[in-house]
Amino acid sequence: MLRTSEQEASDFAPHHSNAMTRVCVGGIGVEIPEASISNEELVDSFNAWVDAENPNREARGLPPLAKSDAEFIEHASGIRQRHVYERDGILDPARMAPNIPARADDELSVMAEFGAAAARKALAHAGVEARDVDLVICASAHHQRPYPAIAIEIQKALGTSGAGFDMGLGCSSALAGLHVATNLVRSGAHRRVLVVTPELITAHLNFRDRQTHFIFGDASVAVLVEALGASEERPGRFEIVDTRSWTQFSNNIRTNFGFMSRLAQEDPSYLAMEGNLIKQNGNKVFKDVTIAGHKFIVDFLAEHGHTPETMRRFWLHQANARMNAMILKLAFGGEVGQDRAPTVLDRLGNTAAAGAIIALEETHRDMKPGEHGLLCAFGAGYSIGGALLRMM
Repeated sequence: MLRTSEQEASDFAPHHSNAMTRVCVGGIGVEIPEASISNEELVDSFNAWVDAENPNREARGLPPLAKSDAEFIEHASGIRQRHVYERDGILDPARMAPNIPARADDELSVMAEFGAAAARKALAHAGVEARDVDLVICASAHHQRPYPAIAIEIQKALGTSGAGFDMGLGCSSALAGLHVATNLVRSGAHRRVLVVTPELITAHLNFRDRQTHFIFGDASVAVLVEALGASEERPGRFEIVDTRSWTQFSNNIRTNFGFMSRLAQEDPSYLAMEGNLIKQNGNKVFKDVTIAGHKFIVDFLAEHGHTPETMRRFWLHQANARMNAMILKLAFGGEVGQDRAPTVLDRLGNTAAAGAIIALEETHRDMKPGEHGLLCAFGAGYSIGGALLRMM
């Protein structure tokens, strides 16, 4: 259940500080894998597995599995295809998982490599040397390992100074990382913070789950957060006016994959995957997040004297086109088109925490000085993150 309006008002209350350093997005980097998989290809693989599995289920007295459908996927989610880090293995009905070989401990890990690729693009966009970055935050929905932190490995790969740490908040991770980075720079604790979000979601996806097998794709993004002078303006860059995070516990999007999973097995050396990968109650998520997302956006903007109408652009979490359309319809009182709220999920799928940043990177260059935009992501937790941006 969502909280009462009185509780929500407290949750979304501002936490402002006075006389703080101004902050900007100095650079953005996006890395999208070349390989892609269409709805039709994914459905053919899934249905072939269903055809092979149903006789076994019938023999055990279990109900047959339902098949998937490409047209329904596009209607329900807006997704037509997704890019994947590794295509090999995903469409094999006998495997249905990407074939990504293990790397030795002295090799750069897959996730760090993916993150560093986007990070280098963000540094190049900002015109900043890696050594001038004093903190790396790896903020992603999933992490390849608990430690050493992926951020520290990215730090080593890039040659940045200072420190690094990992953090996660589901599909709101990049916005949560941006929230932390902005306030660290604003307070003077750091000068430049690189928020890196490598999302290898297909490695954590159960391609035999009809509810989720079509949702996710892989992508990596990075955002460099920098301090601004008191009256400094950087044409073509965004000043970060404010950021906000909100969470409320829900089991409707969940993964139980972790080191505790093996302990529940008769043979503790065997790590059972079934039931520990991504799962969600899609209809409940749609309803709950639509309501909470709408309120978050309207209240956050109102704190700064804005309404949805004063935003030139919205870069929302790229999970479900219908959900985004409904949130914006509630906010505006009518339909909102692609120019005001662009989507990229039709060709990329849900890239978890990376999606809103990709939309921002692809669709900000036509904005004029003084125009505002809102980054907003929502996901497991439930969690919501927002960043109010002003084009300089």
